Amino acid sequence: MISELVVDVQPKEITIAVLEDKKLVELQQESQDESFSVGNIYLGKVKKLMPALNAAFVNVGHKKDAFLHYLDLGVAFNSVQAFQKQVGDKKRIPQLPKMKLQADIDKEGSITDVLKVGQEVLVQISKEPISTKGPRLSAEISFAGRFMVLIPFINRVSVSQKIKSREERARLRQLIQSIKPKNFGVIIRTNAQGKRVAELDAELKVLLKRWEDNIGKIQKAKAPSLIFEETGRTVALLRDIFSPSFEHIHVNDESVAQQVSEYVSLIAPDRKNIVKQYKGALPILDNFGVTKQVKSLFGKTVTFKNGAYLIIEHTEALHVIDVNSGNRHKSKLGQEESAFEVNLAAAEEIARQLRLRDMGGIIVIDFIDMSKGEHRNKLLSTMQELMSSDRAKHNILPLSKFGLMQITRQRVRPEMEVATSEVCPTCFGKGKIKSSLLFTDTLERKIGYLVKKLKVKKFSLHIHPYVASYVQQGLFSLKFKWRKKYNAAIRIIPDQKLGFLQYVFYDKNGNEIDLKEEIEMK
Repeated sequence: MISELVVDVQPKEITIAVLEDKKLVELQQESQDESFSVGNIYLGKVKKLMPALNAAFVNVGHKKDAFLHYLDLGVAFNSVQAFQKQVGDKKRIPQLPKMKLQADIDKEGSITDVLKVGQEVLVQISKEPISTKGPRLSAEISFAGRFMVLIPFINRVSVSQKIKSREERARLRQLIQSIKPKNFGVIIRTNAQGKRVAELDAELKVLLKRWEDNIGKIQKAKAPSLIFEETGRTVALLRDIFSPSFEHIHVNDESVAQQVSEYVSLIAPDRKNIVKQYKGALPILDNFGVTKQVKSLFGKTVTFKNGAYLIIEHTEALHVIDVNSGNRHKSKLGQEESAFEVNLAAAEEIARQLRLRDMGGIIVIDFIDMSKGEHRNKLLSTMQELMSSDRAKHNILPLSKFGLMQITRQRVRPEMEVATSEVCPTCFGKGKIKSSLLFTDTLERKIGYLVKKLKVKKFSLHIHPYVASYVQQGLFSLKFKWRKKYNAAIRIIPDQKLGFLQYVFYDKNGNEIDLKEEIEMK
């Protein structure tokens, strides 16, 4: 399997696509001004205590107060508070390895025993704001790396349950115990399996430096205040999924490409050449076939094999997926065998859809009814195998007597939603437009306004691929005539994201030129 990462950096958002054998399996979009991401650490202030929920609402600067449950305080909460007090009282930052840790808090305790309104607490985002809810918080601070997670204020070393070898688990635990400082805990991740002490020690030092560089900010900070910001989404995603199967990482922005290249050089020096800056004329997502796949995969109906299709419905409480055989039929197969074949193909597409849309919470799947127990068991084991590579925590229940499969999947970010139906950019939903034959005349007027009034001589015009083909066809094409008439350097760029009669102008630096409010010349 060949994996690729495609990163599209735009002024307002970053889109990250993961391809496996050219098939889109993961898509993330993040606003450039997005904050309150998972992993960010804040100095917050307790706004309200909720004894009935055994929780508190904390102000971290978001428009909605964040939620902190008693069980998310962490057993070392007393030690964190004592450290905060020492940081505030002293000019020098106390050394954590020399500090005496406080007694653990009572697991059965109450939120009112440890927190009071107005108290400042060091917290970390564990779940991003979703819908009308604010962020979910944890007071157990951690710093994630590729091989391990560093947790200050505890002395415990844990090993990922996905590492099955007893000898390897013992080796890693003993190794980390010998190199980690006192009063720091470590969770050893699955990627650490088989790694040498030099690699693990190097990452441990990086995580410790991250703690030392940021913890001093508490002295001057006033709640609510950002203390540590998690690495960019691109690098964070790469940290979690990077593997030897990655052949290419394409980025269309120089600075982001440099960040990714530096990170790959750090974790896999021999593979730093896989990072390449994309400089093609076509939009990067169009060039690698991502836009077309997004349009076909994010609708309510998703076709997957020989006419079979899924119907995906979303409600506030759960997601429902209905499997349909469509108009497919095979005379050689009976009803049972045909249903089994469709269900297996559907399981593959559903596992892909869950990861692609980042669907969380409860998912109910209505498979086609099968009477044989061996087929039902095979379908369950196939779904478990297909979802084994899913990084989100999940649980899959066997088929019920009604043929329903229930899956719970961890939700830490808002579900990915991409609108595949579009409001007509020309009539804005009114149902009437100017004749499409006059569209090229409209483009010519815009070009004239751009060159004569705005004095822009070099620009690119992004239009639908069909229109781009028409504009550029022939030896004496419209593009040729426009260049000659206006003495301008015009580039025509086919853009799959645009509607049939939609257009966007960009200057030579790649900045959009807004002509929507321009009053047409008469």
